[in-house]
Amino acid sequence: MRRNAAFADDARELCDSADLLDPRTRNDARPGSAVRRVLIVDDHPIVRQGLRRIVERQQDLVVCGEAETLDDVRAALDERQADVLICDISSKNGNGIDLVRHARAHHPQLRILVLSALDETLYAERVLSMGANGYITKESSTDEFLVSMRCVLDGHIYVSETIRRNVLRRYAGRMSPRPDDPIDRLSNRELQILHMIGKGMGTRETAQSLHLSVKTVESHRQSIKRKLNLSTATQLMRYAVLDLAKRDG
Repeated sequence: MRRNAAFADDARELCDSADLLDPRTRNDARPGSAVRRVLIVDDHPIVRQGLRRIVERQQDLVVCGEAETLDDVRAALDERQADVLICDISSKNGNGIDLVRHARAHHPQLRILVLSALDETLYAERVLSMGANGYITKESSTDEFLVSMRCVLDGHIYVSETIRRNVLRRYAGRMSPRPDDPIDRLSNRELQILHMIGKGMGTRETAQSLHLSVKTVESHRQSIKRKLNLSTATQLMRYAVLDLAKRDG
């Protein structure tokens, strides 16, 4: 996407100004620098294999382990002494947001980079507030992935230009806080389901995508309606579509 490509250039400039490793020389580690250990977490083997190939081409990085389930991740975090955790927050084996929370609570020095297919405008600020150090989408380029990983390893926060602009506006006072925004009442799972409703996905399709039962999804939908003060499925659909359009805009 053009947005990701543009921000990759911005990120290079940011990293250069902070004396970080330039991704254009990503095959050359800094003299005397320690090799840093990467733990890859994703429930799709092909994704893990692709990320491993990218990481193993770098002289200053090494894959210290892979994990699929949350139980495997917790064990690997205790045993592998990773410097950075690369993880998705959308997992068929559990809530990846809970993984971020667990990793930050039990491994405070660990750097956490979320690499997800989920909409960053919905989730980036949430996972950052829970302790992640960066968030990029799976639409990003290899260069951006390496930039983001090295940035978080060197103590920086990495987000897209869209998220960075939103955060800066809020802190600068040009965007008023949203303490009473109904969206903030939703849990992470409810927010995810609201997003899927806005994309036109029905209850059964949502259940299949999230590996949940139809009954569980319906329960979440009822909770969303209650928290957003909506009475009918039609009102819920309209709210979800308008909210998604506002974020995409």
